[in-house]
Amino acid sequence: MAEVLRQVIKIDEELCNGCGDCVPACAEGAIQIIDGKAKLVADKYCDGLGACLGDCPTGAISFEEREAEEFDEAAVMEHLDRLGRDYDPHAHDHLGDKPAHPAHAIHAGGGCPSARTLDFRSDARQTSDNAPAPQIGSELRQWPVKLYLVNPGAPYFQDADLLVAADCVPFAYPSLHPDFLRGKALVIGCPKFDDLDLYLNKLTAIVSGNNIRSITVLHMEVPCCFGLMQVAREAVAAAGKDIPVQAKVVTLRGEIQDPLGLASLF
Repeated sequence: MAEVLRQVIKIDEELCNGCGDCVPACAEGAIQIIDGKAKLVADKYCDGLGACLGDCPTGAISFEEREAEEFDEAAVMEHLDRLGRDYDPHAHDHLGDKPAHPAHAIHAGGGCPSARTLDFRSDARQTSDNAPAPQIGSELRQWPVKLYLVNPGAPYFQDADLLVAADCVPFAYPSLHPDFLRGKALVIGCPKFDDLDLYLNKLTAIVSGNNIRSITVLHMEVPCCFGLMQVAREAVAAAGKDIPVQAKVVTLRGEIQDPLGLASLF
């Protein structure tokens, strides 16, 4: 089968502890525990939807875009039959409306939880049209903020607490400025659509060339967004620094989750 440029999962064996939580999370059976580590059995079994990302407690699973076999639903059914498992084409329906052909899910966006359609208007807070909107002062201390554009040698990174935020976070969480941005240097990005290798190189340069005191990663609850935490961890490791890193997850309703505890230190 010809290979195409698409997104498939990537497993960091150093971070993987072999817990196996990702195995049942993958309805296609693309992941198995081999020699105590999670392995991608074959590219053609991975649909690229990322249902396994949120089930990895160590953040060992991320997306990568590379040449890979196209997703093959018929091969998945044969593979699951050999494993004694049933194939449920609707297994990821809770993540959103699945497109007609799963192979195009990562490109069309229809099967990705970050692209599902939700309407919150019916239970929105009722406010008077004449009521003044509350004013929140800006805590932004620098420009630019896009990770693509910032200069790792910029003076505002020196001796800074760094906030790494997903692009969508400020729209879902309105109190970003007072709750998370105050007193911090900021970089933002989208791990779904941007180049994670560039992110890693840029963050590594920031951490290596400055006395970064702490890193807070603030991202959305959708699976593709978890790549930001992975990049932050890899950047700290590549820089050889001992920096406290904490992850905060924003739900689609603008609430804060804290799956890794108050701080994940390494």
